[in-house]
Amino acid sequence: VAFALSAVHLRSVGGIISVGALAGMFTMMVTMIYSSSRLIYAIGRDGLLPRWFGHVKGHLPENALWTVVLIIAIMGGLVPLTQLVNLVNIGTLIAFALVSIGIIPLRRHQAFNNEGFKVPGYPVTPIISFLFCLLLMTQLSVETWIMSLIWFAFGLVIYFSYGIRHGHVAEKRIE
Repeated sequence: VAFALSAVHLRSVGGIISVGALAGMFTMMVTMIYSSSRLIYAIGRDGLLPRWFGHVKGHLPENALWTVVLIIAIMGGLVPLTQLVNLVNIGTLIAFALVSIGIIPLRRHQAFNNEGFKVPGYPVTPIISFLFCLLLMTQLSVETWIMSLIWFAFGLVIYFSYGIRHGHVAEKRIE
């Protein structure tokens, strides 16, 4: 858009849009690093990854944070940007789809405290949200699906080789 505006001699508007795009990308990267490191920290704390990831220093999950930054730096240097964007897209869509469909059994579960926020239009809204996520995922390339399946397979290998034996759920099952 900024390039098109520059071509029609609206460089100042194109510059503003470029600054907005850069600010958006910066915000997205900080958010991804922050949320991913917290996720790895929580998984490490629960024992599904080595407890080293659950280490906190100065109120920060330092080991998880450095691991995420290192992975992002390596992938950013080795994988083309379009592939990274597609991987983030499919990962986000899968997460949204699982949350959307997970609302239905969670809301029906009797032991779950249902006093907080309730999704309006239940169960239609979560089902529509899930279907839209699926629709958007069908628009992604086969290459993106293959890369995400490899990534998920890697996660399953870690879970079944380490996490299933070291997680707190495994400890409760033994007792």
